[in-house]
Order: sequence, then structure tokens, then C-alpha cells
Amino acid sequence: MRVGFGVLGPVTAWDGGGGAIALKGPRHRAVLARLIVARRRVVPVPRLVEDLWADPPPGAVGAVRTFVAALRRALEPERPPRAPAGLLVTEGPGYALRAEPDAVDAWRFERALAAAAALPPEGALARLEEALEWWRGPAYAEFADTAWARAERSRLTELRLRAVEQRAEARLSLGLAAEAVPDLDAHVAEHPWREDAWRLLALALYRAGRQGDALAVLRRARTLLVEQLGVDPGPGLRRLEADILAHADHLDLPTGTGGAGGEGGTGGAAGQVWARATAAYDRTVAAGARARLESTVGLLRGLAVTGGGGLEAARVHRVAAVAAAEELGDAALTARVIGAYDVPAIWTRSDDPERAAAVVTAAERTLTALPPEGHEAARARLLATIALESRGTPPRALRAGSTPSARGPQAARQAERIARGLDDPALLAFALNGVFMQTFHRAGLATRRDAIGAELITLSARHDLVTYEVLGHLIRIQARGALADFPGADGHATAADRLAERHELALVGVFTQWYRALRLAETCRAPVAEVETAYREAAARLDGAGMPGMERGLLPLALLSLRVRHGRPAPTDERIDWGPYAPWVRPLVLLAQDRRDAAGAALREVPDPPPDLLFEALWCLTARAAITLGDRETIRRAYSELTPAAAELAGAGSGLLSLGPVARFLEELAAELAATDPAGQQGR
Repeated sequence: MRVGFGVLGPVTAWDGGGGAIALKGPRHRAVLARLIVARRRVVPVPRLVEDLWADPPPGAVGAVRTFVAALRRALEPERPPRAPAGLLVTEGPGYALRAEPDAVDAWRFERALAAAAALPPEGALARLEEALEWWRGPAYAEFADTAWARAERSRLTELRLRAVEQRAEARLSLGLAAEAVPDLDAHVAEHPWREDAWRLLALALYRAGRQGDALAVLRRARTLLVEQLGVDPGPGLRRLEADILAHADHLDLPTGTGGAGGEGGTGGAAGQVWARATAAYDRTVAAGARARLESTVGLLRGLAVTGGGGLEAARVHRVAAVAAAEELGDAALTARVIGAYDVPAIWTRSDDPERAAAVVTAAERTLTALPPEGHEAARARLLATIALESRGTPPRALRAGSTPSARGPQAARQAERIARGLDDPALLAFALNGVFMQTFHRAGLATRRDAIGAELITLSARHDLVTYEVLGHLIRIQARGALADFPGADGHATAADRLAERHELALVGVFTQWYRALRLAETCRAPVAEVETAYREAAARLDGAGMPGMERGLLPLALLSLRVRHGRPAPTDERIDWGPYAPWVRPLVLLAQDRRDAAGAALREVPDPPPDLLFEALWCLTARAAITLGDRETIRRAYSELTPAAAELAGAGSGLLSLGPVARFLEELAAELAATDPAGQQGR
């Protein structure tokens, strides 16, 4: 049964059908609430006793255990007697609630806010309205006076207030000023010290045609701040009042995600420039002009690096732009439209295989249609696009339009050769990204990829190619991690984060946070529970990031890597979504369920891992199952495939997870082969 938990109001729990679960008395709910506050971490029993009673009675420890037992019966009613709990677990000195990231309404709320920040106004508004509806009252309502809930209550309350203001900003950006007024009016009445709320309300009134009311609101804000707090209004309120009195033009122009009317910060000037430039473009450039297609791709390129809804929208509109260009019958224009989308890519599994295949097919058609003479830069960009969009294709597989997967490596080499001959730094960076994506045809290539990353960093820093400089650092995080050089990888993670902060590249933090979870696991000093928490927090960053090719199945795979490292069996829960990694995990799951025959059958059906960042990791999982089952043929193949990576950490080249040294797996494989092959033929 899938259980949900609610803390945005009175603490409660729901079963899979949405029905309330009886949690008995207030101390039972207090135990549950305290464990939710801990966010999957273990809370020692003595701490629970201190938090539940100001003056603990005799037998308090036993009472806590009774509360936990009752909660377990309520939360997992179908669990067999004496079977280990799967949700409210005992670990070390205490208990932990192992709820999934989306099982607690407060956790979902935080993720929804983060996702909304990366969406265009329409998407952000829908996400925020949905998230705010989850609130049923004050957070942890019945525990307002408890010290252990105070900080979490304050944090969640602040997030809710900011969400209300973000919703207002989205409405203003969409021209829904009148709709924003009632909620903002109630908001400032309940929270009169929030200057940004007053600013938003005044602006909404002004845009709704109520200039006098807008000025009255600003006077109310000034009076309250001066008389009750002894402070003058901040620059945002002062500037807005002056602009309203002057009927400033920019107040009438929604400026997108930069905020309502562009007030209060650097977004104001940028918003005005954007609004005026786009208006001029619309007036000047004819609706059917071909220049619009090329301009659109430039916008999509910037949109893609914002992550979330921006990345998904960029993928969708890119394919439409390519189709529109092909309809015009101009091969040179189509080549420019396809090749202008030089968005750096670090993950080797496509987020949208169908659209990627469509782009590859269009690029191949355009290459054929280009005149044989000239257009070398356009040709190189088409080849680099083919190399990028063909990533992760298994050997001998066919892509859409019967294009052999071998085309990817060939296209990468051709693009690099042309780019070096033209001495075009931006083109070379694009081509090197394609080369990187095609450097996974066998194990043990971390050193080669490290060299690509190093060249990208040097090239990009010299020619101010910021996004490719970030890509270079991300590649080197992966490569240095695979080579167990974590001080080196740390330096590249820091450099990537600095560039991302300076240039507003939201997706970079997803990769660096995953790397730091991997780093924590590889130190072997942190408790397993702490590493698991780090992985779950990193996985939460993927929600709404717009990278489905990376998201699905990755957290379970990372947690499985920890189990393998610590000699523990795979989880047996059939509800776990292993995503695209299921074929390589299935034999281990069946072995953990003591279904040896089924595991052997599953192992015989396991395909070769795709040529991507998890190539070595998936081969090591296959090797682990083969060793346990004594499958000699698979053992021999795993030994042969993994030998080139003997000096690397299995999976660490992904920058996300690790199963430890490949050499350790090779030793076990060699020992198994030697046991039945005394002549030492294991490498043949």
C-alpha cells in the first residue's frame, strides 16, 4: 500500500486510495511528525523521548516503542508478522521514516516551488496554484508549541508566503492583474511587514486601471512601516510610487519571469529592454520572414539551459522549427536552423529519443541536399548534431530511417576534422561535444574523455564560450571521478558552480549535487543512511528539471550501488521503478528473493549495456549476478568487457554513483574462471 503523509495542516496520513489512516492518539502523531521533520534521517529513541515529554515519565522508552509499533500496524497493515518494516524502520539507535520524496505534502510543495521557478509564467501559475491547494492549515498545526517543529514550521510558512507572491507575479506576467488583487489584498492584511507583497498589490491595482487605489496602498504601506516599525519604505516601493505618478511606460508591460513590472532589482531594466526589443522585432520583421526561424532557434538555445519547462519547450519547438525550415526547401537555411541549436549536452541517454531521431533524419537529409562545394561550417554543425543526437545507441542497432548507429562516431570525427581546419572555436566546441558523446563504445575511456574536457575548458575560457566551459568542467568531474581523483573532481565541481551562479545556468547544480552525493559515498566514512539521504536530495533536484532521460530509475540505481558496495542484497520490492536499468538489475532482485532459476533465466536475457556513462556500472551488476549464479559464459564476457577499465571506479564516470573499483570485480571474475579453468584461459 502506498502511503501519503500530510503536515501542511494537522498531521495526517492517507492510504493508497486517499482515505485517512487512523493514527490513534496525539503522541502517535507526534512521533510520526518528528520523523517527518527528520527527512528520512534516523532519530534516536532518547531524542524522541526528550521531544515528546518535557518531563519524561518512567517507561518513556517503552512507550515510544509502543507508539512506533502501533504506527507500523497502521501504515503497513498487510505486512506479515515478524517481517521487517519497510516504511517506519529501525536503524541503529532509533527510527526513521523512509517515505518516498513525493509521499509527504511538504516535500512535494518544496519541489513544486523549485520546478515553478524554471517554468514560463503560464506553467508556473498552474504549478503554484496546485501546490498552494495542498495547504490545509498551518504546517504541523497541532505542534505549534514544540521546539522540534518550530524551525520547520517557520521555514514552510516562509515558503508558502513566497509561493503566494510568486503566483501573483505569474498572474501579472500573464496580464491577469485584476485576478491577482483579491489574494494579494488578503495577503498583505495577514502579513503587513512584507514589502514585496505591498509592491505587487499596488502594481496589480495600477494595471487593473485603479491608479488611485494603487497610490493609496503605497501610502498605507508607508504609514505602517514608519509608525509601527520606524523604517522608511524600501527602494522598490519608492520607485514604484514615482513610476505610477509618472505613468511610466514599463509598468504596462509584463516582463515575464523577472517579476511584476520589473520593479525591485536588476530584472527591471532587462525586462524593459526585452519588451521593447521584441515589440520592435514584431513590428519590423515580417511574420513569414525566414529570419524569424533563425531568431527562434537562438531563443530556444537560451531557453534550453534554464532547465525544467524551458528545456522541454525548447525540445518541442526545435523540432517544429526544423520542420518549418524544411518546408521552405532551402537546404542552407535548414542547415543553419539545425546547427544553431548547439546546446551543450553531458548526459548520454536521450531525453526524447523520438525527437532526437527526427532531428538526425532531418540533418542527414539536409547534408545530402547541401551543394557539394562550400558550406563547410554548416556541414560540420550538421555532423556534430548527428553525433550528439545519436548518443547512447547500442552497437549494431538501427536508428529511425535505418541509419546505422556507427554513423554517430563517424559524424563526430568528420565534424571535429572540419572544425579544426576552419579554426572556428565555437564550432570546435560543438564538435568536441559530439566527440565526447561518442566516446563510450568500450569500457575504460575516462582518460580520453578527460582530455576532451580539458580542451573544452581551455578553448572556451580563451574565447568566452561559457556554456562549453561549464561542459568541460562537468566532463572532468566525471572523468576524474572515474579515475578516483576526487580532489581534482572537487575543483571542477566548484568551478562549474561558480560559472553557473554567475551566468544563471540552473541545471549545473543538478549535476554537482549528484557528484557530491557520490563523493560522500566514496569517502566510506559517512554512514549509509547519510549517503542515502544525500542521494535522495540530489534526486529531488531532478523533479521538474526537464531531463527524463536522466531521471527515471536513477535514484533506485544509486541506492542499489550502495548496497552492492556494502555487500547487501538488492531490494525485493517489486514496486520499485528501475526505469531503463531494469534488465541489468532484475537478476539481482530475483536472487534477493531466493528465486535462483528465474534469476538465471533473466541473466541469460540481459542485453549488452548501451554505450553510455553507466556502461561499466551495468556490466559490474551483470558480473555480480553471473558470479553468484556461476554463469561461466557471462563471467567470461564480463571479464573481457571490463578489463580495459581495470584502473577505474565502476559507474563513477557518470558523476552520479559508484560500485567501487572495477579491479575488485575483475579479481572475483578471474577467481571464478580459474576455479574451473586451471589453464588460465579466462581472457580468451
